Amino acid sequence: MKKLLSLALILVLSLTALVGCGGGGGSTEEGAADPVTVGFIYIGPVGDGGFTDAHDRGRLYLEEQMGDKVRTIYQENVPETMQDVKNAAKIMIDEGASIIFTTSFGFMDATEELAAEYPEVKFMHFSGYKMNDTNFGNYFGAMEEARYLSGIAAGLKTESGKIGFVGAFPLTELFIGINAFTLGAQSVNPDATVQVIWTNSWYDPAKEKEAAEALLAAGCDVIAQHCDTTGPQVAAQEKGVWAIGYNSDTAESAPEAFMTAPVWNHGIFYVQQVQAVIDGTWTPQSYYGNMAEGYIDLLPLTAVAPEGAAEKIEEVRAQIESGEFNPFTGPVKDQAGNVVVAEGEKLTREQIWQMNYLVQGVEGTTK
Repeated sequence: MKKLLSLALILVLSLTALVGCGGGGGSTEEGAADPVTVGFIYIGPVGDGGFTDAHDRGRLYLEEQMGDKVRTIYQENVPETMQDVKNAAKIMIDEGASIIFTTSFGFMDATEELAAEYPEVKFMHFSGYKMNDTNFGNYFGAMEEARYLSGIAAGLKTESGKIGFVGAFPLTELFIGINAFTLGAQSVNPDATVQVIWTNSWYDPAKEKEAAEALLAAGCDVIAQHCDTTGPQVAAQEKGVWAIGYNSDTAESAPEAFMTAPVWNHGIFYVQQVQAVIDGTWTPQSYYGNMAEGYIDLLPLTAVAPEGAAEKIEEVRAQIESGEFNPFTGPVKDQAGNVVVAEGEKLTREQIWQMNYLVQGVEGTTK
């Protein structure tokens, strides 16, 4: 009889434990919902001081703002292959992730397939253009705004009139940034040129520094970049000239050279999206944040920035944020001298993302 009573007691306790653990709709304590698990898939290491670091700071901001409402997980150094991205996502889903941010252009097709395979999971992809109307959206930002402003600093600083730019790949995203940067530089220094070297890699510290060194050897005295490490900034400091970073505040890496950097504030978007999922109001969108919303920004100028740059940048920033000015306001010519933006015309988002050319004053190829 005692044995039967013991077995019954064990059964009751086991059932109680199962009910207490709950599932996605349960609670960790009375009145408190289970945290939402949010996954992030990164192409590089979180300590790259650039692109991945910017996304990871967004993840940390999400944790800071939402507290115990969320639990975040991430996988770094994920190659841009279908299988690698899908494997990383499936591990996160097995860990309970119901929201996943995939943060590199090359993750797009895998994210599309994952969204079809896991309709209960919300997917958001950075820098791509694919989406659906149920559980898959994309996000990016008007980085051309901050790029233009950083170009003003470069144009006012250069003494040689030659500015170097280390680019990862010859893609539309980079054409947009280089063109906006060049137009910003030329707005204050009409004779300035921008020389571009492609590394054909998103993350390669040695290649990025070598590319900057080649530009410096060619007479450039300001180095800008669209790549993921601080190598170009370090090269500029070693040469005794100036640098403009990207993605993150990396002034400590080259304090004698670093002037400013266009940066992302991804956390603003992450908080909005996760809260909408929690509230049950989330729908897929193609988000394009800007400076007025705080998603894009230019870091405050350092002491090595040129005199008068802060005032000029703030003047143009106000015009951009009010909608009065667009970095791609005509007339704009391509490298061959063809008018690609007519006088008085302002390119729309859709037109900007059809950009397959470099503007006049850029020395480099689109291949």
